[in-house]
Order: sequence, then structure tokens, then C-alpha cells
Amino acid sequence: MIQAKFFESKGKLKGFSISGHSGYDEIGHDIVCASVSSAVQLTANTITEGFGVKAEVSVIGDNIRLELSQPNRNAEVMLDMLKLHIELISEDFPQTIKINITEV
Repeated sequence: MIQAKFFESKGKLKGFSISGHSGYDEIGHDIVCASVSSAVQLTANTITEGFGVKAEVSVIGDNIRLELSQPNRNAEVMLDMLKLHIELISEDFPQTIKINITEV
């Protein structure tokens, strides 16, 4: 199961940590993992490269983590849209993604 953790402060998303495998299909053929991976990469690249927002990004094994270094409305909207996208994938493919929101 994919573990999607979103970090929130005062009602605004400030980052995420995504890890794991959905188990929908074998690695390399899993459309759920591919969908989530693509959305996460687009979000991280748009925030850091597209908007030029400072963020701490780490990739260790199958875990990617991003935390905004400073508040930024555009980045927060991207994080909101990533969360929504992952929620919608989870609805379409039940039992593949677990979503948690953590107050920071």
C-alpha cells in the first residue's frame, strides 16, 4: 500500500512524504504507482523548478519527501491539488493508498 502523508500547519499544506507500493500489479506494470509517481514528480518539480520555491526535498529508496522552507501560495495550491489527485486515485483503486494528514 502507498503511504501518502501530508503535512499541514494552520489549515495549509506545507509538504508531503510518499512511500511504498500500491500492490495493484507487479512493479513496472502498476498503473496506480505510475500515476502517483508521475503526480508527485510533477508537483515537486513545479514547486522547486517552475515556481522557484525553496523546499527541502529528499529521495531515499521508494520514499520522496518535500517540505516547503517558506510559505508560498502557489506551492500550497500545488500541494492541495496533489492531495486531491491522490484522493481521487484512491477512490478509483480502493485498498491501494493510505492518506494521512499530520499537523506540524
